[in-house]
Amino acid sequence: MATTSAPVYPANTPIPFDLFVSKKHRALPRGVLGFADSSGNIVFKVNRQDSKSSFSHAKAILLDSAGNPLISLYPHNDGSWQGFKGDDGDKNLIFKVQRVLTKFTRTELEVFLVSENQGQGELTCDFKVIGCHFQRSCTIYKGDSIVAQL
Repeated sequence: MATTSAPVYPANTPIPFDLFVSKKHRALPRGVLGFADSSGNIVFKVNRQDSKSSFSHAKAILLDSAGNPLISLYPHNDGSWQGFKGDDGDKNLIFKVQRVLTKFTRTELEVFLVSENQGQGELTCDFKVIGCHFQRSCTIYKGDSIVAQL
């Protein structure tokens, strides 16, 4: 007598889900960018804050659905961005992003994860983002492998 068993799935398998970007969601104040799930619930928000000081730059803050700061993004004069954990822009650097190509139809960004590159003299690119704003699409690569397509 043959026995059959149910398929075994790893416990940490990520479950993909869609996010919809909106500036005009009913739950968002003016000027806030939101990311909603398929039920229309806001999952993330991006808040831009202009600097009051002439010495520091404006920043963008990624917030969770409860309004807690997850990542703060600061631009630099060389065109790069730095992402810090929470709303503290001087302590917990997570990543750096550098624009390497800007054409009329295509933009390429290189993402450097700080924890992956600690202790190394020169940073190595962990992810590459290639996008086209006319088609509202981008592809994220890790090495030669596609990680995500939007």
